[in-house]
Amino acid sequence: MDEDSSQQPDSAPQKLDDVLLAMDVVDTLRHRDQMLLKELDADGREDQLIERLRDIYSAQGIDVPDHVLKEGVKALEERRFHYSPPEPSLSVRLARIYVSRDRWLKPVAGALAATAVAIGAYQFGVAGPANARAEANRIELTQTMPMALETLRDEIAGETEDQDALALASTYFQDGTAAIEAKDKTAAEKAISNLETLQSDLKAIYEVRVVYGPNVERSGVFRIPDDAPLTRNYYLIVEAVDPAGRKLTVPVRSEEDGKVKRATIWGQRVSQDAFTAVAEDKSDDQIIQNATIGQKSAGELAPNYRVKTPGGAILEW
Repeated sequence: MDEDSSQQPDSAPQKLDDVLLAMDVVDTLRHRDQMLLKELDADGREDQLIERLRDIYSAQGIDVPDHVLKEGVKALEERRFHYSPPEPSLSVRLARIYVSRDRWLKPVAGALAATAVAIGAYQFGVAGPANARAEANRIELTQTMPMALETLRDEIAGETEDQDALALASTYFQDGTAAIEAKDKTAAEKAISNLETLQSDLKAIYEVRVVYGPNVERSGVFRIPDDAPLTRNYYLIVEAVDPAGRKLTVPVRSEEDGKVKRATIWGQRVSQDAFTAVAEDKSDDQIIQNATIGQKSAGELAPNYRVKTPGGAILEW
């Protein structure tokens, strides 16, 4: 091959094999023999350097044309295949993060998914119900309960002229209002319940009857007060029965402790004459012909008695 055919014009395109060989030459100069790099700096040593490179490749069984060796030497001088890392910057950092995404993307995605699930579970299982309960309580305390208190109070006022009942209704209403202002839902519910019970008691209609019959041990008792040993208090054992014959539970104030309790049977204090009359009525056949001693009408809180009674009552005998 003559000299003209071994040289490639600058404008002619290089073959891929030549480019790869030139890159290998540069790599050999850079890594295989540091002494060659020192010789490259000396003037007039290019031919000797090429000769040395030819020997290296020949020893490996590789035939490298001279123009490729020269191209490799030139490329090294021009740092054509030299990699210079970019200057540190935000874009460089982002690029490196993106390139290394295979290492961190899955763990981060898993952590984000787990966090999302945890947040969703918390919102659905804890925060959501808690917020719903808080909102429901707010609506009850600011809207539902105040309306219920006012409605019940007004209905009771329209259903009775009983002053005791009206006084109780006012007391329960004030209790409920104070509880709402204090955000005490339990106390407010109790006040509403008291008003409902009072309204139910006012609507109730029943007779007060003296109990008697085969299973009734006694229809009346008497007590001797501790502070008046020469005095006797007389009581008829009675119950409340509605027009359908059902026995009702009604409020009864005990004269022994002053507390009002709900009872189906109680001892109603009466005069000695009323007590004696019932006892005589029962003595002949164990049946009390005039067992009804009082009547409770709608709109009234307490019964009206047909017999003389001081009005006291007992719940135990």
